[in-house]
Amino acid sequence: MEAGNRSTISEFLLLGLTEDPDLQPVLFGLFLSMYLVTILGNLLIVLAVTSDPHLHTPMYFFLSTLSFTDICISSTTVPKTLMNIQARDQSITYAACLSQACFVLIFGGLENCLLAVMACDRYVAICHPLRYTAIMHSELCILLLLLSLLIATANALLHSLTLLRLSFCTDLEIPHFFCELVQVIKLACSDTFINNLLIYSVTSLFAGVPLFGIVFPYTRIVSSILKIPSVGGRYRAFSTCGSHLSVVSLFYGTAFTVYMSSAINGSPAKNVVASMMYIVVPQMLNPFIYSLRNRDMQGALRHLFVRISYL
Repeated sequence: MEAGNRSTISEFLLLGLTEDPDLQPVLFGLFLSMYLVTILGNLLIVLAVTSDPHLHTPMYFFLSTLSFTDICISSTTVPKTLMNIQARDQSITYAACLSQACFVLIFGGLENCLLAVMACDRYVAICHPLRYTAIMHSELCILLLLLSLLIATANALLHSLTLLRLSFCTDLEIPHFFCELVQVIKLACSDTFINNLLIYSVTSLFAGVPLFGIVFPYTRIVSSILKIPSVGGRYRAFSTCGSHLSVVSLFYGTAFTVYMSSAINGSPAKNVVASMMYIVVPQMLNPFIYSLRNRDMQGALRHLFVRISYL
């Protein structure tokens, strides 16, 4: 294929984790099992929240939205990986690749914003419990969700539209199992200064603001909890934040691992594994984190299973 602009590009090649044919069935089983667990776990969270009136609160509204977002993130990347492994075809069309990169940015950005919104929700619940219902009313919750979606979509479209201006040459192999933005930009043979500038500036701002929206509320939460005289009261107050803190640690911990892996170690295989830990594993573990220590969620899931058994 001769070097040219995007009109001459028909497809990219996703190299995946390995090209060893003996490992393909293992990878197929691994991705399929993780995907099914992710879909089932998050779908149960959504159904439990929507079917139980006791969970119609801002915290569980954002939790069900987070679970739906996790389903969308996994469904954007994993099915194509499974299709390629099963068909032994590494190709992905130009349009599909750019669309995949865009939707990963949208849903990943939405999850980032939702974690910040959920931190603010916990701040109001612990630091202003008497005013919680008045502050976190349904209109504000919907507005925060729409604002998060707007910010995530604007960020994704900004990167995607600048990606359209790039020209690609003969090397169209992406050392990944999905079309990650950075990896696609590396294949361009035209000037990528604007794209790289956007990645480091806009992405830093986009990630930094939600991170501040998590750190600041929790500093106030910790300060308020330490003022509670009884140990039991402190434990009860902090236990309402434990699941969210675990999810935040998993999300940002894996994201930091991906960043450090790509910045320090240039090994494509290690970068792919690190990205899998970021784009697949957190979405699979989130339902377990929110249900194992949450009695309200456990009760809602039991009631859901009883209703399903009678169908």
